[in-house]
Amino acid sequence: MGWLTDWIVDWFKGLLIGGIMGNLGGLFDNVNNQVGEIATTVGQTPGAFNPGVFALIRNLSETVVLPIAGIILTFVATYELIQLFIEKNNLHDIDTWIFFKWAFKTFIAVMILSNAWNIVMAVFDVAQHVINNAAGVISGSTAVTPGMMAAFEAELWLMDVGPLLGLWLQSFLIQIIVLVMNIVVFIIVYGRLIEIYLLTSVAPIPFATLSNSQFGSMGQNYLKSLCAIGFQGLLILVCVAIYAVMVQSIAISGDPIGAIWACIGYTVLLCFTMFKTGSLAKSIFQAH
Repeated sequence: MGWLTDWIVDWFKGLLIGGIMGNLGGLFDNVNNQVGEIATTVGQTPGAFNPGVFALIRNLSETVVLPIAGIILTFVATYELIQLFIEKNNLHDIDTWIFFKWAFKTFIAVMILSNAWNIVMAVFDVAQHVINNAAGVISGSTAVTPGMMAAFEAELWLMDVGPLLGLWLQSFLIQIIVLVMNIVVFIIVYGRLIEIYLLTSVAPIPFATLSNSQFGSMGQNYLKSLCAIGFQGLLILVCVAIYAVMVQSIAISGDPIGAIWACIGYTVLLCFTMFKTGSLAKSIFQAH
């Protein structure tokens, strides 16, 4: 009867190991695909992500916001001219060159305002170029290979039925956590894109203030915010790449149970760090 007992134990172990490998295989496949998918999404320009929304935002910016920005620019230019007058001994000492200075600054301000949309798109074109280059470097070093999976399966066959049953339950828990992680990643990645559309829709207003030294901080901070949200995509990509490299330890670790719980910790850490990428990018570019 010993051979029958061994056969039943081996059959049950095979069943549990198959379930564990199925659960973790889905996790590894998710990690392998996550880098490429996020790189594609965060590396897209606003126009490439959703052409319909992009056209709506552009039309809103050019037909509704731009006239308001023109009024603001008129006020700023008038205020600038008054400031140039009173700087010279309260209108008692006026040089003709100040009119040329004012005309030149106003011309530059009008040119900037007229090309506000192109300037904003240029910022995201640069960010897209950087993110796409980074994705090409990162994706090659984060894949969980079949050899790693085979080594992990060999370690499972050395375990008893009891630990394997507990490990199967833990791997099932990881599947749920990964699903939650996907929702969090979706919210962060697509929330960033919505924020980009909101920023670009009002671009003419801060651009109208750039020519003035007193009001120009509004436009300067807006440009910093654009750079920050553009390069936030790179930070998101780096977070996922670090997570993918850490998850590789599951397949090469000598402690399968410890590796499973380490994966849960890595997943929670990924969600936390991705939430921090927005504030970190703003701190780097000193946007507030």
